[in-house]
Amino acid sequence: MNIQLIMDYLSALARNNNREWYHANKNDYQKANAEFEKLLQALILEIGKFDSSILQNDPKDLTFKIVRDTRFSHDKSPYNPAFRAHISSKGKLPVPVGYYLFIKPDNQSFAGGGLFADMFKDATTMIRDHIARNGEEWESILHDPEFEKYFTVRGTALKNVPAGYEKEHPQAEYLKFKSWYLEYPLRDDEVTDDKVFPARAAELFQIMKPFNDFLNRALVGFQMPAR
Repeated sequence: MNIQLIMDYLSALARNNNREWYHANKNDYQKANAEFEKLLQALILEIGKFDSSILQNDPKDLTFKIVRDTRFSHDKSPYNPAFRAHISSKGKLPVPVGYYLFIKPDNQSFAGGGLFADMFKDATTMIRDHIARNGEEWESILHDPEFEKYFTVRGTALKNVPAGYEKEHPQAEYLKFKSWYLEYPLRDDEVTDDKVFPARAAELFQIMKPFNDFLNRALVGFQMPAR
């Protein structure tokens, strides 16, 4: 596993974000992607030590394309110079929530978890209801000293508590959210340490697991919308 090769390729792509360069260097992309899949395999084995539900995953099924959809963006660069993956019991689907890895040079990498997507109204309602009913458990997870050391809940949110929930509810601020996720920033020197990084990333994922478990209990029975 050579994580530095991944970073070097992504840095070069960021400097040459055009289709001509990408296709002329397709072999370099394939090499970098193969190294990323090796990293994911190592991560699966490390995460599997505390969450066996993800062990059946094939790294090839967990990654996201680097091609960008530029139809509605002012930025027309065709590629996202980052490697991304979501590891959960059902692969890279946003639900159930799992462990998200974002690799990008210049200290822009992070380990994440939770529900990043805010367009699934049913999922949002299910999580709000679960927080409203289980506020003490929610707070105990968020205020665990080890969790607080690394994570703060983030997400898109409404200005006001939505209709159907008490405005003075103890978890009112979290009921405003439409997505609930975590991000822990990773320095380049941390990411490129091949021998240490998989275990280190897994440690972060283990700390966030109670948060993911809470959301996944809320999302039992959720069905992804038909395309």
